[in-house]
Amino acid sequence: MKKKRLFISLVIFTFIIAMGSLTVGSASISSLEAIKIIINYFTKVSEGNMSEKIIMNIRAPRVLMALFTGAGLAISGVTFQGLFKNPMGDPFVLGVSSGAALGATIGLIFNLEKNNYILITLLAFGGAIVTLMLVYNVARVGNKIPIEILLLSGIAISFLCNSLISLIMILKKEAMDKIIYWTLGSLNTSSYKQVLLIVPIVVLGSLFIYRRYKDLNILSMGEEDAYSLGVEVEKVKKELIIISSLIVAALVSVTGIIGFVGLIIPHIARMIVGSNHRELIPFSFILGALFLAVCDTISRVIIAPGELPVGAVTALLGAPYFIYLLWKKKRGL
Repeated sequence: MKKKRLFISLVIFTFIIAMGSLTVGSASISSLEAIKIIINYFTKVSEGNMSEKIIMNIRAPRVLMALFTGAGLAISGVTFQGLFKNPMGDPFVLGVSSGAALGATIGLIFNLEKNNYILITLLAFGGAIVTLMLVYNVARVGNKIPIEILLLSGIAISFLCNSLISLIMILKKEAMDKIIYWTLGSLNTSSYKQVLLIVPIVVLGSLFIYRRYKDLNILSMGEEDAYSLGVEVEKVKKELIIISSLIVAALVSVTGIIGFVGLIIPHIARMIVGSNHRELIPFSFILGALFLAVCDTISRVIIAPGELPVGAVTALLGAPYFIYLLWKKKRGL
């Protein structure tokens, strides 16, 4: 009951942060005015003034994108950590984000985003799957995947993908600015069209992963235990890897690389509710949404009236935490 109340409280707090985020920007709009604009918009009493256009056409899709991007990255992170029994598992650390970025970059140089963002998403998905398979197979030692080798493999493949992205930028200088800004991770070009693309993928993907919470709990204990308890280990792993990678690919194709959300949030959720994925998954979802909404708000405030890419803010918060995890693991050796 306490956890249920806490979850509801987090949902309410996330809503408050989202509403507050609507008021942040170069144009000064109060919270009361923002609420009035939203109510009028949905009750068809639209005024059509500049404040309404700023809130509904620019800030609202951005806030929605922040919420669902944070939620999706957190869900992918908690899934990878459960699958690989790796506390440092994360779409960014394991190279999935970089692989998706490489696939999307190939689409960007051909201006495919102007025609259909689904094509960019498909290329990003292909890049994510290929990268994850490479990392997975490079790290495999017999039937086991040592955490240290998995981590190093992910970093190595990530460097390879980033190098290829840099090479593409050199060869296609006319697309350099677009690719550089995109790879930093940003939400400032968010649109309802993009929101409608990623929301079904994040929500349906998260529901699918949640339905597998029992399998994730068993896999977290070890594959041998999972086999003995009748879990179809390889089938479950493939399904969860594909769904998680699809979520990451869809998000990366729209927002660029936003790192460390999938690393930090599952750990915070574990500290709150423990390691049972029945509770860990929904708490990671809402905490991820809350975290990225806060980071996006910070990115618009810290150098106002300019703004930082939100990926830079998450990296500033996530990198020290990643170092802390490595230090903690070192002390445990």
